[in-house]
Amino acid sequence: MMNERLKATSFAILMSLVSIVLIFHYTGADISWDMISRVSGGFMILAVALHVLSWMIYSLRLKLLASMAGHPIDFSLSFRCTLASSFLAAITPSSAGGEPLRVKILADDGMSYGGATAVVISERLLDSIFFLTSLAVFLMISGFFADFGLKVGAIFLLFLLLFLAFLRQLIIRPGRIARIMEWIKKKTGNRKVVLSLEQEIWLFRDAGIQLVKETMRCLPVLGMMTAIIWLSDFLVPSALLAGMAHDPSILLSVTAQNILAIVSLLPLTPGASGIAELGMSYLYSAFVSPALLLPLIVLWRLITYFLNIVVGAAFAGASINGIIKK
Repeated sequence: MMNERLKATSFAILMSLVSIVLIFHYTGADISWDMISRVSGGFMILAVALHVLSWMIYSLRLKLLASMAGHPIDFSLSFRCTLASSFLAAITPSSAGGEPLRVKILADDGMSYGGATAVVISERLLDSIFFLTSLAVFLMISGFFADFGLKVGAIFLLFLLLFLAFLRQLIIRPGRIARIMEWIKKKTGNRKVVLSLEQEIWLFRDAGIQLVKETMRCLPVLGMMTAIIWLSDFLVPSALLAGMAHDPSILLSVTAQNILAIVSLLPLTPGASGIAELGMSYLYSAFVSPALLLPLIVLWRLITYFLNIVVGAAFAGASINGIIKK
């Protein structure tokens, strides 16, 4: 299991490094320790602090959602859950690969798998709504890569609507789900695993209904938390650019980060390695000088990706071992 985890981590890191080498080769950019060391230490600390802030608020939001679903948890558990799942997301396809581990950690704390799944899906729905809303706002204000951004947003919206349609059927038409489960049970002979699955589906439905009711009451707080989570991370490149004595280009950078966040959800590479670096090179080349582009990408990935691997691995421990066994 340790070997499997090491292989996955090595592969993810290798893909990221290969992408950086490709950017170096095709853009003619230069990078050296001297160039990186010239970045203002204060702004470097600010960039790291912004990323750590996103961890903290993510943990607080998870704690609130779990409580809303009827299972209060300590901040220490939600923080461990956030960091451990960040590690798994960094070594599994797409940037959203940590969800199964968050479900398992919550279930190990006594929450049903159905309820834990409802909490994790609620997190992703809040993120998705923020991505689409903020993308529309920033594209309208900046006009930056408007055509490309609109296409990305439209495709993402389509998948989100399809998923919401499925959830709606589960909530308002449980009879259809019951009939599907009956058909499955007949075909499989009422096997224990199918019966357990059915039980978790109904627990998921119950938790989902409770979360919908509670979310309406806490929506401003949840919306504010979600905005802080992502805007903190979206501002990391601007902090680094300011540290390089370059215009931070906050509006353009945040718009580009929003597009990258959506594209990175595609389950193509571990932790979106390669996609993130090449995508950032493409988007940021429009307003960042070639001499600074590669150092910016390297520092950005060190803070928002490699830091997740290093710190997340320390928090993952037995939780990841457990999920691999299963």
